[in-house]
Amino acid sequence: MLISYGNYNGAGGISREEACSIVYSMAIDELLSKASVLRDSIKGKVVTYSRKVFIPLTYLCRDRCSYCTYRKEPSDVDDIMLKPEHVLTLAEQGKRMGCTEALFMTGERPEQRYNEARQWLRSRGYSSTIEYIADMSRLVLDRVGLLPHTNAGNLTLDEVKMLKEYNASIGLMLENVSPRLMDNGMAHEHAPSKHPMLRLKTMENAGRAGVAFTTGLLIGIGESMEEVIDSLFAIRDIHERYRHIQEIIIQNFNPKPNTPMAYWSKPSREYMLKVVALTRLIMPDMNIQVPPNLNPNFDEFLGSGINDWGGISPLTIDHINPEAPWPSIESVKRRTEAKGFRLRARFPVYPEYIRDEYLASRVMEAINGMRDEYGLVRGY
Repeated sequence: MLISYGNYNGAGGISREEACSIVYSMAIDELLSKASVLRDSIKGKVVTYSRKVFIPLTYLCRDRCSYCTYRKEPSDVDDIMLKPEHVLTLAEQGKRMGCTEALFMTGERPEQRYNEARQWLRSRGYSSTIEYIADMSRLVLDRVGLLPHTNAGNLTLDEVKMLKEYNASIGLMLENVSPRLMDNGMAHEHAPSKHPMLRLKTMENAGRAGVAFTTGLLIGIGESMEEVIDSLFAIRDIHERYRHIQEIIIQNFNPKPNTPMAYWSKPSREYMLKVVALTRLIMPDMNIQVPPNLNPNFDEFLGSGINDWGGISPLTIDHINPEAPWPSIESVKRRTEAKGFRLRARFPVYPEYIRDEYLASRVMEAINGMRDEYGLVRGY
């Protein structure tokens, strides 16, 4: 049974006015129930995850986000960027452990800040970090058969097209659409690439290029609930124009030692549950994820409308949140099934986006060799 209030019509979801009203007037149990019923009616009882290996190509970044411990200085790393032989070693280890996704992660355009990064790239024939990622994506796809997914910050249209040749999907967290978070003392004060207009432009570029795209919100970094709602509607507006956003991650902020935001509070359980449920009501057809390693009681989010656990690695740590180890896939399976769902492994591209308009031929060929009749990973 679908929700019966507001302007929900089975496609577009509730309006912004309704979302603002619901979040303050509706009891949380009723809100979660409506989101869960809606999820069941559209997504059924299968919950997915992607079995991945995390490949951090470089820890250098031009930005200085107030919550980040991923970023390092050139003097703090053994090598400026991960060399091809090390990339292949990680990919091959992941393949042996049943991974299908190679998640390429970098800081934002380190060559714009560091001469060391520029020299490293130029000495190997690359003009940018994005160009190097594209080549490593090609290497992993062709030599190992893993499907690349790239998170590398803002991208031009030409860069998106370059990555599409070898990537099953691309990701960029919007985090929040409010430029207020770039003010003095806020999370993005020293992170020019986090300006929401730049992030939205990258999302638009992915839509114009026909790339299956993952985005999401970072919850608890100083935003208001109204700004969360504005962010969800900004994502929905772009998706309604291009129909390319395959997944929304609702990620909770975890304070980290030795950062400017080390003493900030985590978002509350109720706040997170409300945001997840609102996301489902605003975008009924969307794939919605909460990271299980950042939430010890992750299975409770099955009661708020999610249908995915994101990437889980049996091999590598979460380099963005190294303090938060992945739960074992076996434990995720057990806790998911205890709630009445079935856990299945997906590719970095969701089944509904395994289509020629979203995938280059070599990527499609690799997926076809591993997929079942539902577009999920055969045998997992």
